[in-house]
Parts: sequence; C-alpha cells; structure tokens
Amino acid sequence: FTTTHCYLTMHRLLILSIFSLAALLALAEGSYIGVNYGRIANNLPSAFKVVNLLKSQGINRVKLYDTDRAVLRALSGSGIKVTVNLPNEQLFFAAKKLSYAVSWLNRNVIVYQPHTVIEAIAVGNEVFVDPHNTTKYLVPAMKNIHKALIKNNLHNSIKISSPIALTALGSSYPSSTGSFQPELVESVIKPMLDFIRETSSYLMVNVYPFFAYESNADVISLDYALFRENPGNVDPGNGLKYFNIFDAQIDAVFAALSALKYDDVRIVVSETGWPSKGDSDEVGASPENAAAYNGNLVKKILTNGGTPLRPNANLTVYLFALFNENGKVGPTSERNFGMFYPNMEKVYDVPFTVEGLKRT
Repeated sequence: FTTTHCYLTMHRLLILSIFSLAALLALAEGSYIGVNYGRIANNLPSAFKVVNLLKSQGINRVKLYDTDRAVLRALSGSGIKVTVNLPNEQLFFAAKKLSYAVSWLNRNVIVYQPHTVIEAIAVGNEVFVDPHNTTKYLVPAMKNIHKALIKNNLHNSIKISSPIALTALGSSYPSSTGSFQPELVESVIKPMLDFIRETSSYLMVNVYPFFAYESNADVISLDYALFRENPGNVDPGNGLKYFNIFDAQIDAVFAALSALKYDDVRIVVSETGWPSKGDSDEVGASPENAAAYNGNLVKKILTNGGTPLRPNANLTVYLFALFNENGKVGPTSERNFGMFYPNMEKVYDVPFTVEGLKRT
C-alpha cells in the first residue's frame, strides 16, 4: 500500500466528506421549524412582546389562527414569515362571492404587505371535522382567495393550503395502508390536491403522536413516541422500519397521496406538539415528555429531515404551541400544550435552531 495510494484514499475521503456535508446542509436548508401562536387566553403578553420573544429564540416562522391587526402590525419589519388563517365560519362567504374574498384579502393581507412577510394563507382549519359542515365550501373558497391574490400579483409569493387532521385518513396504520376517507376523495380531497398541485403549494397536516400514544400506551412504548432509542417496528406492507410515531403518521399521509397519484405534493406539518400537563387519565402528559418530544423533533427536522418512505423530504414543522392557553375547553392537556407560560418564562427548555441544538 504505497504513499500515493494513501494520498488518493485521503483525497477521496475528503471529497466524500465534503459531499456529505453539502448534502446535510442542503437538507437542513429546506427544513424549518416554526410555531403556532394561538391566543385563546385572557392573560397573554402584548403582540410586540411576543415578537421580541420569537426573535430572541431564533424563531423565524409563525402560524396564526386569524388575521389579528395588532399581531400583524407587531410582526411588521421583523422578517418573521407568517401564515395567516381564514376561519371556518368565513368559508361560506369566501366560496360564494369572489368580491368577499377580494375584500378579505385587501383588509387582512394586502394592507400589511410587504413589511409583514405573509407567506401563506391557511383557508379553514381541520374543516372535515368542523361540526358546522363547511367541507363543501373549502375548495371554492381556496380558489377565490387565489383569484384575489392574482388580482394583486401575489399568487407567486403567497401559498394557499388548508390544514387537515390525521382523521382525514380512513386508514393510517400501518403506514403503508395510508388512504383518505373514501367519502372525501372525489368530493374534496382530489379537487384540493389538484389546486395545490396547480399552484405549487403544499398540503398542511396536523399530527399528534401524543394522542396515538395516550390511547394505546399499553402497546406503544413511550420511547417510540418520543424519538428515543427503541427496537423499532417494521411495516409489513413496505418492509420499512419505523423508530417513532411521527414518521409513521407522516408516511401514512405520503402513502395516501401516492395511492391517489399525488406523489409530487409536498407536506407541511402545520401542527404537532406534546402537553406538559394533563388529567389523570391522560397518560404521558408531563414537562419532561413534552421537552423530549419537541426537542427530539426539532433535532430530527434540522439535522436529518426525512422519513423512511421519503428520506429526502424537506419538512417544515410548526410546533403547537407558543403559549399555554387558559381559555381552551376540554381536558387539561388542551390548556397545556404551550412551550411558554403567559409571563414568557419557559415551561421547559427546547431549542428552535441549529445553534440552539449545539448548546443542548
């Protein structure tokens, strides 16, 4: 083994290392962490304080559930990219009248551009489980909002989507059987996916491994739910091995898209999180588990991105939620998904950036 061979081997290793680093950086470049800024509470800090909090944590993407004037004004000049929401109760009007969609866009988006960087509009939220049955208005509303964007020449810079709950799937386990609810496919899923494809947008999906774990804690290990070391589970349908629920749930959505021939549609995780407190029957709700879930998820997204089915998929993930919200109804967990208390102290420590990960 000559000196020349040694130099050649070292040279090849160096090139491979450079390529590996470049691939890692390219992956991280397209994978982002954002937060959901819900405000169903009577004790939250002012929007200006919240924007300073976001900046101090290195959070550069935020998703809102409305178009609150004070919040959008506070975000002006911050450089933080914003997703706003057209609420479910307005879908009917936006679907029926283009003039309503144009007026809504003018009042809630145009007036803040370009100083507030609005990058997406979520039309509705988990519409398929809305008790007011607004599903049939969803795609027409999305199309009218898009026409309004075209009128203002913003259709290339602002994307339109609609967050769906995982319950939109008729089958999600194992991942390879992923499929949408049959009654939704022709009426709304395909038209929505056609629209998303035509506008180069993405499908927003809300996934909560906590609820899967809580309901099946006798058969699902906590390590599997929290991205910790575990033996993993092999999907008998595709032969892939899964080491966490999050990947399995996302791949079920990818499989559902693939079954309908929409493999090219990207996914953004519009909500995911873990509660720091729950009722006695809410197994797994604790600050330690919430810190583990969110912290390990951030590490996964910012360092090695994809899923077993789509290893090269760049995922943008919005953590739920910024604050504990005391006005939410339901079990105790509903009021304790926040990563910060209303006084802006951390409920638990979680990094949001690559730099933050290095300090953990």
